[in-house]
Amino acid sequence: MTEWEPADVTAAEFYVFLPQMRMTFDGIVVRAQTAEASGFRGMAFMDHLVPPGAEQHPMQEAFSIATVVAMKTERLRVGHLVLCDSFRHPVMLARQALDVDHLSGGRFDLGIGSGSVPAEFEPFGMPVRSGPERVRRLGETLQVLEALWSGEPVDFDGEFHHLASAAIAPRPLDRIPILIGGSGPRTMELVARHADWWNLPVHQLSRLQEMRSRAGTARVSVQQMVAFVGDESGRESVTELARRRFPGYGAGLVIGDGDQLVAHFSGLAEQGVERYYIWFADFAAEETLQQFGARVISAFSAVVH
Repeated sequence: MTEWEPADVTAAEFYVFLPQMRMTFDGIVVRAQTAEASGFRGMAFMDHLVPPGAEQHPMQEAFSIATVVAMKTERLRVGHLVLCDSFRHPVMLARQALDVDHLSGGRFDLGIGSGSVPAEFEPFGMPVRSGPERVRRLGETLQVLEALWSGEPVDFDGEFHHLASAAIAPRPLDRIPILIGGSGPRTMELVARHADWWNLPVHQLSRLQEMRSRAGTARVSVQQMVAFVGDESGRESVTELARRRFPGYGAGLVIGDGDQLVAHFSGLAEQGVERYYIWFADFAAEETLQQFGARVISAFSAVVH
């Protein structure tokens, strides 16, 4: 990798972040196909045992829905924001990632973190580890993944993972991009060592320049909650819905029409952000995806592939 340089404003990448709950598989596929046709670069899903704060609602499993979407699209990249390391043994994670990589023709991004909702572990009988323990486990997982994807036998004896002459096939079609989310000191060490992309929590955006050197050569992404105003007459209702669904998000929520959103994302690009995971307040309605593509994504010339 080369030394980091400021982002090219025209090279912005827009992904849809779609929490896969309260929707059918078919409904998610329609959104993915609409996003692809509208110029979005990719789509990312959440990874939880139950939806946080909405435990009563049905939800699709993270790798299952990514696989379905990969098979039903042609250009859209698929991934997660982010997978919880503690849910999977790294050998199983390596295998799942390889399958989606191959069936999609190399359109899979591995987004991973140490786990943001540890309270969900105990009800399902999973080990409850401290924050530092979870980050150490993530570090071992990343080492194991990279070793297994080499196709060579792997011997590994760590604190959490132990492998003896373990080998899997096939190898990735190319390098599977790794995205790591978080901003803690130990997490940033992993970003600098392993990541192609660093997802900075949007509430930490004011610290981007201060923290940038600690991310090494990883490129920067952020998650952004968006309430898109497609028609000025509907601004009030759009704003009310967004405030109700995303209370207390502050700078994490932006409300605007096409011109306002172009200005907003151009400003972030000038700070060094190259990818945006858009969490739409209306759960990525088809019309919203189409209008966002026509009025926002089209303004960033390098986004359309």
